[in-house]
Amino acid sequence: MKSPLHRKAAIKGTKSEYLHPSVFDNVLAQFDDAASRLNIESGLAEFLRQPRKIVMVNLPVMMDNDSLRIFNGYRVQHSIILGPSKGGIRYHPGVTLDEVKALAAWMTWKCAVVGIPFGGAKGGIVCDPSKLSLAELERLTRRYTADLIDLFGPDSDVPAPDVNTDPQVMAWIMDTYSMHARHTVRPVVTGKPIALGGSLGRREATGRGVVITTKLAAKNLGLSLNKSKVAVQGFGNVGSIAAELFSKEGALIIAASDVNGGIYNLKGLDMPRLLKHLEHKKTVVGFPGAKPISNQELLELECDILVPAALENQITQENADRIKTRIIAEGANGPTTPAADKILEKKKIVVIPDILCNAGGVVVSYFEWVQDRGGLFWTENEVNTRLDEILTRSFGEVLDMSLKHKVSLRVAAFMLSIKRVADAAKVRGIYA
Repeated sequence: MKSPLHRKAAIKGTKSEYLHPSVFDNVLAQFDDAASRLNIESGLAEFLRQPRKIVMVNLPVMMDNDSLRIFNGYRVQHSIILGPSKGGIRYHPGVTLDEVKALAAWMTWKCAVVGIPFGGAKGGIVCDPSKLSLAELERLTRRYTADLIDLFGPDSDVPAPDVNTDPQVMAWIMDTYSMHARHTVRPVVTGKPIALGGSLGRREATGRGVVITTKLAAKNLGLSLNKSKVAVQGFGNVGSIAAELFSKEGALIIAASDVNGGIYNLKGLDMPRLLKHLEHKKTVVGFPGAKPISNQELLELECDILVPAALENQITQENADRIKTRIIAEGANGPTTPAADKILEKKKIVVIPDILCNAGGVVVSYFEWVQDRGGLFWTENEVNTRLDEILTRSFGEVLDMSLKHKVSLRVAAFMLSIKRVADAAKVRGIYA
């Protein structure tokens, strides 16, 4: 039996494409740029920029053929200043400690910028889930959970899905943790199946957040989404849902891509038909009425809105000058390097930073955590309304900071989030 994890809708990349030697350096550069504009004492700044805890585990797993394999796993807690650390777990052959540290740090700033009471964390296992059976995936997940059982908890560290993990993986984590606790602990993870306390609207939340923040940025530019041309790199959960919602706003989706390649039609792709094609073929490639295009070529298409919703380091110093769009909406984490940011700013391209643009997922994860702890569940409309309120408020706060200090939205978002965490750290003090 194949797990849903075997679906290849999102760009997962080859190992060489996926890895980058200095993803964490990118985060530090973003932090330093923003922190230098704030009156933060140097020791406190150093405390905020580095992860508080790094755990590496070797995971022995019995395979279906009775052989024993060892998998490497990581969990990084970047900060717990504002509350429990929060962040996804990804399964991919290219997972590295450097990347997990970067993703954990981004989670800290993401939670702070939208004002939810979490710090940042991230986890990963070096594996190719498409080459593992469902039973092997379950054993691997349960072993990872057991080895990190003292780290996880509703009040300490709350995992969620990420690349190649899904509600079923979260269910295994919740069950393993609960069996050790000797009672059911629903809020130990988010992104769970609805039957186990998952939240309505969670699956669509990240893509919905991309559209909410893009609408706000477009309005600020005097651009209507109706008839706007949108290109989406990465047609997994985030990209496909964002594309569908953009289409419902009247936008033309002119290009889409995944791990197998891309397609484009400058007159617009038929979204209902494309989504059906994706459901049956598990790829956008081969969609009738569209021409093929590579992932890199897609990024350089002339459009109004570009949505990089794949992996890190897609827009770099090498291709940034060839980007022809008005808005970049970062559906992925870290798709734009600091060097590329400077080029895009000179070109007056508005970049909605990842820590704001794709924060819809962690906001609704927060809603799930709240609902599980209170035992009172909301309708999907209530979830979406609250999400819209939080992202609209947060976008306004970031825009105000940007205008006040004459900086990009990314620098403004980092300034806002760093100040919030720094202020909380000062009030808490240092326990010695």
